[in-house]
Amino acid sequence: MAIFTVKMRASQQGRHTSGAEKTVDESRLTKTVSALIRRAKEHELGQPDFINLKIEQQNPSQIVFLPALPVTDRRGNSIEETFRIMEEELEKLGVPQPKRQIERLKSLPPMRGAAVFDIACGERLDVPFDRGIRVTYMDEENAFSDGLMRKNPFREALVLSTKTAAAEGMVAELCISDDPNYLTGYIASAQNGYIRLSPMKQKGDSRGGRIFLFDSRKGRFEDAVRFLQEQPVLVTGMPERLFPTQDDCADVIRTNLESQKANGLHRRITVIDSPQKKKIRIGKKKLLLFSSNNYLDWAMNSTMRLKTAAAVLKWGCGSGGSRLTTGTQPPHARLEAALSRFFETDDALFFSTGYAANVGILSALGKTVDVIFSDESNHASIIDGCRLAKADTVVYRHNDPVDLERKIRGCSFRSGLIVSDGVFSMGGDIVRLPEILTLGKKYGLLTMIDEAHSFGVLGKTGRGTAEHFGLKENADLIMGTLSKAAGAEGGFVCGSAFLIDFLRNNARSFIFSTAPTPADTAAAAAALKRIQRHPERIRRLQRNMKLFEQALTDFGFDISVNSAVVPIPVGDEETALRASNRLRQLGFWIPAIRYPSVPRGKAILRAALTASHTEKELRAAAKALASVLIRE
Repeated sequence: MAIFTVKMRASQQGRHTSGAEKTVDESRLTKTVSALIRRAKEHELGQPDFINLKIEQQNPSQIVFLPALPVTDRRGNSIEETFRIMEEELEKLGVPQPKRQIERLKSLPPMRGAAVFDIACGERLDVPFDRGIRVTYMDEENAFSDGLMRKNPFREALVLSTKTAAAEGMVAELCISDDPNYLTGYIASAQNGYIRLSPMKQKGDSRGGRIFLFDSRKGRFEDAVRFLQEQPVLVTGMPERLFPTQDDCADVIRTNLESQKANGLHRRITVIDSPQKKKIRIGKKKLLLFSSNNYLDWAMNSTMRLKTAAAVLKWGCGSGGSRLTTGTQPPHARLEAALSRFFETDDALFFSTGYAANVGILSALGKTVDVIFSDESNHASIIDGCRLAKADTVVYRHNDPVDLERKIRGCSFRSGLIVSDGVFSMGGDIVRLPEILTLGKKYGLLTMIDEAHSFGVLGKTGRGTAEHFGLKENADLIMGTLSKAAGAEGGFVCGSAFLIDFLRNNARSFIFSTAPTPADTAAAAAALKRIQRHPERIRRLQRNMKLFEQALTDFGFDISVNSAVVPIPVGDEETALRASNRLRQLGFWIPAIRYPSVPRGKAILRAALTASHTEKELRAAAKALASVLIRE
């Protein structure tokens, strides 16, 4: 049977994001290609805009079989100690100036191959320096198994290092993975085998590199490069168990946790010892709350509480089952009818949470559409829904219709969906909805807007982004939540009868979740009525947005306030944490938002406004922010 090598390389805006290769027989070729494409699209370094596949047939008689290097595992109690272990192993190999070799490894710029240094003279041999030597045409002998299609950094590194060690004149290979979630590296040699080293960096650090230490006294560099880049190799005798072991996993988890603590990314739960209102108490400390999504300040509304209590007394505490079995009761049906009337759609569906709604909607639609176009700043629930969908996901630049159209025109598909936040939960900016809807019509795409942070906030009557822009038409699917401005609980989606019926029968988070309690449903219905009956509350919130923007300007900030979400840029995670703690001492609860909620190194203080905040309180918060971030 014919044997083929399949190579995959993926990039985003010219930056390498993923690469892999497999050697498989003809019967596995199609499945291998599909698996490698999926792997390219799911890499931690980003969604690619370019994927290259190369398929080459191999002559079985020319394949060299090499036994896998023996594997040992050495762990340091810190990153510094791990590098000392690497230095010790280099000394065993007789490598001159081991510390210098390690510094070379640490200081390498991003590159797709390995830098090669001659230990006989200290010179770097690979040219050009920005590319390095790439080892190709290699795999493990039993890679025909479907179970080995998914990425396993250890096995792939062992294959590469086995081939590298077999090159004449090669003394050692040093490697730190560039995977931000893989903290392990290694030193490998024909003499001492493959020595796994951990930890070698902090979690989330995408820096990595690989160097080959070559001895020109023991081989010709040109011959070694030819072997590494052209000779097909299959590695035999690979370990049966996958590294890490169960005990190793516990160590990795502990290391990750310590890394989060060291980098200002660790989180603790804060217990608020008072109801959800603008003034709260944490322990004995009284604080002005500027972080709650309770935008209209109705979570403690007396009418809503009475409706909730009455529902508990009439219908009980629990719903007893999923919505499609025994969990639907009159409060659920009444709420869905009210939501569809409010948004002027045919029908609506009520979920337990907004997160469950997004995951359910997108994973269900992903069974039928070919591609989902998603804004790069969309909420995590949208991202997770796209990951669960079988459709391809294409990420376009934040709030950029030009890039979106370029991505649409660059895709081959029969059906698709554009999905975006209405108000972006971390940036507070508003989707460019008119352009999104225009592109949807132009290319025959479904459109979906997540109104979680715009329902009850934008528009004269709180109907969200379409009303904000004065549009007569809306997205095909209007998703939202009753746990923010409405002050209740639960997620929803409104749309045409056939779309809602499809979701009712295919959204797994709806089908397989116990129904929201009658009490939650009654509270949500009461909140929806209040939004309709009290538009002045929405106008008051919108007035507070303008007042806060002016206050920030007066105290030295250049920040536009477009919604109830107001991000205050900080940058460094530790600085953001210190600023938040200082604000807490001054009597304001404005939390630091850090990676992964926002990109690493772009931490913010996320202020959230309510209709109940007074002008005096808004100015006091702006003054406190200035005292912490500008004057100190």
